[in-house]
Amino acid sequence: MAADQEQEQEQRRRLLDVASRFPLPTGCRFSYGTAGFRADGATMAPAVCRAGILAALRSLKLAGAAVGIVITASHNPIGDNGVKIADPDGGMMDQQWEPFAAALANAPDPDALLQLVLQFVKDEGIPLGGHHTAQVLLGRDTRPTGEYLLDAALQGINAILGAQAIDMGILTTPQLHWMVRSKNKGIKASESDYFTQLINSFRRMLELLPKDKGGDELAKKLIVDGANGIGGVKLEQIKAELSGLDIIVRNSGKEGEGILNHLCGADFVQKERVTPHGFGPEDVGVRCASLDGDADRLIYFQMSSSSDNKVDLVDGDKILSLFALFIREQLDVINNNGSQVDKSLPARLGIVQTAYANGASTQFLKGLGLEVVFTPTGVKYLHKKALEYDIGIYFEANGHGTVVFSEDFISQLESLSNDLSSQAANCSAQYHAAMRLMAATQLINQAVGDALSGLLLVEAILQYKRWSFQNWCELYSDLPSRQLKVKVVDRSSIVTTDAETKVSQPSSLQELIDKETANYTQGRCFVRPSGTEDVVRVYAEASTQVEADSLAKSVAHHVERLLG
Repeated sequence: MAADQEQEQEQRRRLLDVASRFPLPTGCRFSYGTAGFRADGATMAPAVCRAGILAALRSLKLAGAAVGIVITASHNPIGDNGVKIADPDGGMMDQQWEPFAAALANAPDPDALLQLVLQFVKDEGIPLGGHHTAQVLLGRDTRPTGEYLLDAALQGINAILGAQAIDMGILTTPQLHWMVRSKNKGIKASESDYFTQLINSFRRMLELLPKDKGGDELAKKLIVDGANGIGGVKLEQIKAELSGLDIIVRNSGKEGEGILNHLCGADFVQKERVTPHGFGPEDVGVRCASLDGDADRLIYFQMSSSSDNKVDLVDGDKILSLFALFIREQLDVINNNGSQVDKSLPARLGIVQTAYANGASTQFLKGLGLEVVFTPTGVKYLHKKALEYDIGIYFEANGHGTVVFSEDFISQLESLSNDLSSQAANCSAQYHAAMRLMAATQLINQAVGDALSGLLLVEAILQYKRWSFQNWCELYSDLPSRQLKVKVVDRSSIVTTDAETKVSQPSSLQELIDKETANYTQGRCFVRPSGTEDVVRVYAEASTQVEADSLAKSVAHHVERLLG
């Protein structure tokens, strides 16, 4: 009993000590969202330290399963930094813990923090006191504040008795998520294991190309904008091993090449629709891709003219469409093979989008007979919904997304592949389709959106289909759209429903939106409150840019009049 009391006292002392070492900056308020905590890097140490405490508690709650901490601010400017927590499945931290995360980060003094933790562990039944172990894997990107903040996270983790911190090094965000997922599945989880899996599965997909299909040399050239971040660094490490693909990395993160996310990166290219820094007239007609700073977003583009720097853009919607076409085609080959082998692979394939997905992409996918569903904005909502399917594909237009395959589906796929192999059907189209799907489950990062794995899957599918960039672009034509934001006194006065596509309060606003939208061909418009600032975001689509602009402006005026 005395030993237990000593452990309890030691635990209290450690929490008070670490909280006093990282006092909350005056006037700072942290909120935990899809991106975790994010702010100016110089102010982030208290939040990161407390995220370390949180991650250790999360692991203890889950019987010592590994969780992850990644220190990054993704596509934000270089002066920012952030921290987010990965759950044991490699996905985002359970949303039910977000209120505690925010309360912990904003605890005003050491005593308040201690009481908050003690009450939470009591409510959640978390075994404090060092009798159980916790594991937290840590990773960070290349930001200058990263090393300092990593130390703050380590101190937070070590404040919980029995917690073990494992520094995995400088990583892309998706690598850290993959490592957490792999460790908890009992498979090798180092960076070299991640690279080996990507390289081998990409190689398998190229080996499974139909023999009558061969691309020309131009089609195998790809220029990648690394946003001067960690993704460019990692791609440089492995590009020589990616046979069948000639990769040139620009904005690679090398010293002196440029500034992280400044005039480059997926977010910049997608929003501005111009070439990133370091691209010029000599790149006209070459397929290009752009990653963001921590390599969890991917978009493609091509310069169509040497007279300006405008680009033809392939965003997350078209990446999703490419993946959906490929996967559906393999399933069709397996299930409608017409061969003597009586094997099938029943699978429910679901496409998950948000209201920001371009309406043309939704119509295209529905036109293929695919099931398309919507969730509120945010990866945590998309990923959760995708898990309801045998195969769930989700992407946001910004290039963040992935494909998730259920364990049951993968098990059936393995069984089918083995049966076909043993029945001398391993030359059949059905066998090859099954093997392509198997390779795709290994190549795509199922934990989270991953620009590196997504890029390799895109490249393998383009070679499989013998598609040029132009073929891909012409899948459908995006509807012109416009986004505006309206400053309001209180964003919470707007309440939305139906995956943020309809306003339920104030009720008169939806009537006004419907009335305005009816005036335009292919008109669509919705409004939603921002998650971070007192503004209401307005999104509008129509058959022409002039009409989309006009619809957005009209609806923004109504929002301003009712709520401004």
